[in-house]
Amino acid sequence: MTSSARTALFVLTALLTSLAPNVHAAANDVCDSARKKANLNFTVKDIDGKDVRLSQYKGKVVLLNFWATWCKPCRVEIPALTALYRDYKDQGFVVLGVSVDSEVSAVKPFARGMKMNYPVLIGAGHEDLGNAFGPFLGFPTSVLVKRDGAICLEHVGTVSRSQLEERIGKLL
Repeated sequence: MTSSARTALFVLTALLTSLAPNVHAAANDVCDSARKKANLNFTVKDIDGKDVRLSQYKGKVVLLNFWATWCKPCRVEIPALTALYRDYKDQGFVVLGVSVDSEVSAVKPFARGMKMNYPVLIGAGHEDLGNAFGPFLGFPTSVLVKRDGAICLEHVGTVSRSQLEERIGKLL
């Protein structure tokens, strides 16, 4: 083996060794059961005006996605959320899109136009949601909740399908 090949092998081994603890830590960090529990004791309206109790989703892996029709990053993120919901809903995963729009009448046509296949809820006027899951420093904001109610992720800004899928897969 040449000297440069040995050096390359050494660097590769060192790199893989240094990554291994991080991979293990990431798996453990998906959701520590000691983390803050989500408060799902809210009833909000969906885009059709029907009451939706967030508590009905206890026992599922829940992604609460706070978004707005005027939010360009939200528009970028929605197709990934639609795909995740389609692919994992039968395994106990749900996306709840919570609109923070003050113009409620714009939400339903927007959701239909974006082909949002998951429950879309009206968050306007629900300061209790902001108190439970905020403060919101920007939109979109995603909150991932484990089956036992522990909050596993709070993310401001767009999050990729692959970032979410890795965590969701470990929680299902």
